[in-house]
Amino acid sequence: MIHGTFVRTLSIFTLSVLCMARPSWAQAPFGPPPATTTSAQSLPSVVTTQPAPGDFQGSVPEGTATASTIRLTLNDAIERGLRANLGFLTIQQASVASRAQRLQALSALLPTVTGTLSENVLQLNLKTFGFNFPSTPGGPNIPPIVGPFGYTSVLANANVPIVNISSWKKYRAAKERLTASELSIKDARDLVVQAVGNAYLSIIASAARVQATQAQVDTAQALYRRASDQHDAGTAPGIDVLRSQVELKRQQQILVVDQNQLEKDKLTLARVIGMPIEQQFTVADPTPAMPLEAMSLSDALTKAYENRADYRAAEQQVRAAEESVKAAKAQWIPTLGVSGFYGDEGPTFGNSHGVFTFRGALNFNIFNGGRIKSEVQQEQVEATNRRNEMANLKAQIDYQVRNALLDLKATNQQVSVARSNVDLANQTLTQAQDRFSSGVADNLEVVQAQQSVADANETLITAQYQNNLSKVELARSLGLAEQGIRSYFAQNSEKH
Repeated sequence: MIHGTFVRTLSIFTLSVLCMARPSWAQAPFGPPPATTTSAQSLPSVVTTQPAPGDFQGSVPEGTATASTIRLTLNDAIERGLRANLGFLTIQQASVASRAQRLQALSALLPTVTGTLSENVLQLNLKTFGFNFPSTPGGPNIPPIVGPFGYTSVLANANVPIVNISSWKKYRAAKERLTASELSIKDARDLVVQAVGNAYLSIIASAARVQATQAQVDTAQALYRRASDQHDAGTAPGIDVLRSQVELKRQQQILVVDQNQLEKDKLTLARVIGMPIEQQFTVADPTPAMPLEAMSLSDALTKAYENRADYRAAEQQVRAAEESVKAAKAQWIPTLGVSGFYGDEGPTFGNSHGVFTFRGALNFNIFNGGRIKSEVQQEQVEATNRRNEMANLKAQIDYQVRNALLDLKATNQQVSVARSNVDLANQTLTQAQDRFSSGVADNLEVVQAQQSVADANETLITAQYQNNLSKVELARSLGLAEQGIRSYFAQNSEKH
């Protein structure tokens, strides 16, 4: 009895010595390992989910097509686009990812608490740890194998960072990126409005061409009938009939082309705003609500830099990159934290006792093979790229504002001249028709005058379309596309 008690006591003493000599081994079954020295912590990756160049021309279709034809105003089209445009949806998801990365960066500054419930069974070979107990004849012999023995453990583990400058800077960088992503959403709204406006105005221009060409077809049809009647009456040569018939066919061919283009433009708008592709709809011609007031270049540039969300987002990206550089450098600064666990351990739950460990540590880098230096250099390159991009965007905004103002001024003049030219062409056509009806001239003058009217109408339609596009472009260049287009145009009841 005494011999067995001695052996167990000596075995327990040996295990205690092992626990003191090998703390990392001793803590493995009884709780979480202690915090290690400062090591590389990966920076939260920058969100790269950005829309592809053609995404703002695509969409996620919503709803189902109806049998009836719906009336689609410009405001309706904009609202649909802001719900379903693929580029806008992609930017929204990028913002969600940025928000998740901010939370990830914040988690590095907050305590972590975990729980452990374990049932453990061990058998140890003391010779593995250098203990060789000789056999003593007639005396107590210590067996080299201890166990198997088991114990139950219920622990709550905690790790609390106290001071970590690098993690704080990473969190600051993540906040700046989140702000940039939110500004990108506002910029994406402007891009959607611009895409919708351009597609909508293309339909208006195509519809105007169809209307003008149809009028030319009607005029050519009337001219053909009149030439045929005069030929039958013996007052006009056959060449007049052939000439008028050729003109009629030419205008009919142009009408087919214009009608086809109108339908294709409608398909383009449907793709931009997420309307079911088979849905039939009509559009309302937007007319200027009021003339645009003259704006000086300096005022326009000031307004653009204040309102362009993409420029403000670029500024935030620069700040985020600068914080990332500071975060990389701050890895040389020591970190302070505490960790530990508390719980119950014992052979059974009924035969257990409270155990705990508390550990405070100041961790610092001494040598890391140049890792921190390389990370600093990489972040500095990223910061330089962000500054270059912002400088380029500023110059691009300057170019866009100047270009939009020049286009608006030129197209205003073009519309005025084109309207005057249409009036003159119509007067010429009226006189040519009167001369042909009176027998003073053949229908060649009428055909030529009709062609002049068609050319004048096409010039006016193109000028009006370009003028409307210049208004959309000006609103976009100022960073006010959404509210600008709504205020630049009103809706009337004309349908196409």
